[in-house]
Amino acid sequence: MPNTIIVGAQWGDEGKGKIVDYLTESSDIIVRAQGGNNAGHTVIHGDQKYILHLIPSGILWPEKKCVIGNGVVIDPVSLLEEFDTLEKQGISISPENLAISDRAHLTLPYHRSLDSHRESGLGGKKIGTTGRGIGPTYIDKVERSGIRMADLEDQDFLEARLAEKINQANLVMRDADTKPLELATIKEELNSAYQRLAPFIRETTSFLHRQIAEGKSLLFEGAQGTYLDIDHGTYPFVTSSSTTAGGACTGSGVSPRAIDNVTAVAKAYTTRVGAGPFVTENAEFSDRMHGMGREFGATTGRKRRCGWFDAVVTGHGCRLNGADHLALTNLDGLDGIETIKICTAYRLKGETLSTPPSRVESWEDCEPVYEELPGWPDTPTAGAQDISSLPDNAKAYLDRLDDLCECPVKLVGVGPDRKETLIRN
Repeated sequence: MPNTIIVGAQWGDEGKGKIVDYLTESSDIIVRAQGGNNAGHTVIHGDQKYILHLIPSGILWPEKKCVIGNGVVIDPVSLLEEFDTLEKQGISISPENLAISDRAHLTLPYHRSLDSHRESGLGGKKIGTTGRGIGPTYIDKVERSGIRMADLEDQDFLEARLAEKINQANLVMRDADTKPLELATIKEELNSAYQRLAPFIRETTSFLHRQIAEGKSLLFEGAQGTYLDIDHGTYPFVTSSSTTAGGACTGSGVSPRAIDNVTAVAKAYTTRVGAGPFVTENAEFSDRMHGMGREFGATTGRKRRCGWFDAVVTGHGCRLNGADHLALTNLDGLDGIETIKICTAYRLKGETLSTPPSRVESWEDCEPVYEELPGWPDTPTAGAQDISSLPDNAKAYLDRLDDLCECPVKLVGVGPDRKETLIRN
């Protein structure tokens, strides 16, 4: 299998974890290259459900190697909690199957406190962050005042930098009704975490280069989605990292020339968590999904906002990422619906748009232009064994998405389990 980047073509939660898990069987190294524990991937295999936030989904395959790259921001306490949860589920984690970049930045208690403090001060203009401290961590990274994994072995540097950052955070939050952060407590917590994590920390870029030179295949596991990208998303309602295919290269140290394939992942409809514009959002459709027990965030548990498939968003996402093909998940979520809508364009003040606008204010003024297709209310896709057994109207729906997104749908998910993935030629 070639070196492949998996990227979300919508607002995250597209089912990337399942697609990564499915493709891991034919890969050697699984790499996470951006984001933090604000992302969540759910993988279901048999009667076991795994929720991962920082560790690549490849950890579920005993013979595979996983890498958390330099572009990821790591909450060490959260990472160790993830270790413990997975080990209780029978998953072995060791330096033999997991490496952590020594250049990855740390998310610490003062980042979480600042995140919550800033979000609460926005009132009705909240961004909708998870409160996990991701934004403040990336601020420190760009300000060149962060703490990286490699810094944990230098106690003098660590104490001086922690004291500086904690004092700054306490000053920012001095008028808040919160207890001041304490250096001794945070340092003790961090050193305790380092004792367990030290064997995993290494220079990962040269390791990945050697694997490529030896002919091994790499699978890059994207977190979040294209429209949460700091540059290309619905700014300012975005995350703080590069969630597009390019971010996989900068966040791992692997050259774009080493990438052979980009797979964009999208749901057969559209969802979003948190605030921000969402042109095809539909309250009735959302209620239907939530009533079925679907569309609750893996990280926050919040109800996801739901709407019809947006070909403007997904098509542009495919172009932006240079996608070779689409993996479409949750087709079974449309089972039982008489008429299915697809947004083929936006209408903005009398103008028809085929690509998303730049300003969030324009996004919010857009109206969807819909095309209607007949559904398959009497023949479910759930449980289908292959593409040929799908209802004719479901096949026609996939054909139409090929055309609108200008990117062929190759993988189709008809259920949450690993084996409920169909290959389409």
